[in-house]
Amino acid sequence: MDLFTSRSPADTESVGESLGRQVQRGTLIALTGDLGAGKTQLVKGIARGLGSRARVHSPTFAIVNLYEDGRLPLAHLDLYRLETPEQLRGAGIEEFLQPEGVAVIEWAERLFVPGADGGAALIPESRVPGNFVRIHIEVVDETTRRIRHEDPGS
Repeated sequence: MDLFTSRSPADTESVGESLGRQVQRGTLIALTGDLGAGKTQLVKGIARGLGSRARVHSPTFAIVNLYEDGRLPLAHLDLYRLETPEQLRGAGIEEFLQPEGVAVIEWAERLFVPGADGGAALIPESRVPGNFVRIHIEVVDETTRRIRHEDPGS
C-alpha cells in the first residue's frame, strides 16, 4: 500500500499521471472517497499519463465516458447515481469490469454492495480481476487529501 499527500488539485492529477504511465492493459481501478474529494482530478491525471489529450470530465450523468486517444483506451465510470447491483447491471456496467484497456470507476464501493434481496454483489470481493487497484481519497482539509493506493494483486 502506498500513501500520498496531495496539497492541491494539481498534486492529485500528478499522482494520477504517474499511475497512468505505469498502468497495464486490463486494469480495473476502483476509486472511493467523499463527494469533492478529487476522484475526477485523479482520473484527469491517469488520462494524461496514458497520453490522452482529451478533456476529461465527470460522467455522473452519462455514467461512462470513453477516451481512446492514449496508449490504452480509458473507460471512466461514475456510479454515484446507481445504488444497487440491479441498477448497475441495468446500466451495463459489467462489460467494463474486465477492460480491454483501463477502466476507472468512481464510487466503486457500490460494486461490492449486496442486492436488495440479499443476492450477490456485482463483484464479490473474492473475485476481483487480476489487475485490480483500489484507491481511496480522504479529505483532510480544504486543500489537503490523503490518497491511499492499494494493489491487492501484487
